[in-house]
Amino acid sequence: MEWEEVWVEEWEEAWVVVWVEAWVEEAEVVDTGEDGEFRYVYGPVPSRRLGRSLGVSPIPFKTCNYSCIYCQLGKTSNLTNERKEYFPLSGILEEFEEMVKRIGGNFDTVTIVGEGEPLLYSRIGDLVEGIKRIIDTRLAVITNGSLLYRSDLQEELSNVDVVLPSLDAWDERSFRFINRPVRDLSFNVVLEGMVSFRGRFKNQIWLEVMLMDGVNDTPENLRKLRSSIDRIKPDEVFINVPIRPPAEPWVRIPKDEKISLAERILSGKSMAYIPEGEFHAGSKDVVESVISLIKRHPMRECELKKYLMDRLKNEDDVEEVFKTILSDPKLEMVEGEKGRFLRMRTK
Repeated sequence: MEWEEVWVEEWEEAWVVVWVEAWVEEAEVVDTGEDGEFRYVYGPVPSRRLGRSLGVSPIPFKTCNYSCIYCQLGKTSNLTNERKEYFPLSGILEEFEEMVKRIGGNFDTVTIVGEGEPLLYSRIGDLVEGIKRIIDTRLAVITNGSLLYRSDLQEELSNVDVVLPSLDAWDERSFRFINRPVRDLSFNVVLEGMVSFRGRFKNQIWLEVMLMDGVNDTPENLRKLRSSIDRIKPDEVFINVPIRPPAEPWVRIPKDEKISLAERILSGKSMAYIPEGEFHAGSKDVVESVISLIKRHPMRECELKKYLMDRLKNEDDVEEVFKTILSDPKLEMVEGEKGRFLRMRTK
């Protein structure tokens, strides 16, 4: 499939999403009404960068100002640049405090990450302060970095220990092809925002680059990325690859030599492996706990069965519950380059 052909096809689709969205009236605070004990907090899950990570998700499923070709959650269904209190702050903090009571301090990092772009949450500053009052541990925010140009957000993130933005493109055309943003975002605004944020933020910035075969892995493109990275001056650069099934099936993992080349040119560390470790979910119901995890973090089939064995301790019970999970219409098993993954259904 040709690059230009894909760009036109996917960008036209993204515009349709924006147009439809304009006609949808939403309440100030959205409540999904889903079953289960925990709606906003999940894990801990093993993270390649952050160790055992307890996740906090203040954004509804697939609500983002990007619709990246590599997103492990699938195509964005609510493409928006509107910041608001999507979920009540008090509910998130109450749930977080309850989870901490249940599991103690058995995690390395609290990560505000979301099922979309967490900086769209208008009370993220209050969320940061609330989490800090409950527990004194490393706090990270994983973001696409698109809103870091905003001075209010720069202030709201000032007490975060690690901010992890992403940069996969090097100019406007590659930005719109790879990240497929809302209309009112441009590459220059995003890049200058990250540079401005670096000037104010005194803690750690770990920049992530998603490397994709034939998309941004040529020496020329990597050198252009390096020029932007040099301006941002992150403390670390992590090179990720689309291990979990991406939004677009033609997105592929680069060859090992391309990953090594990117490490050299970008002075980065490769994250081209799947982290090993135990998953945890707060819900006492096994099926609910699996759905809670998969909603934010697609799982390999072997990871899921290991998780079920840890919970159930019996192979027959594991197989029975595994079949029940696979029959859930909200979930789908998809083939990835690194095995079969269970994720939320994308259509």
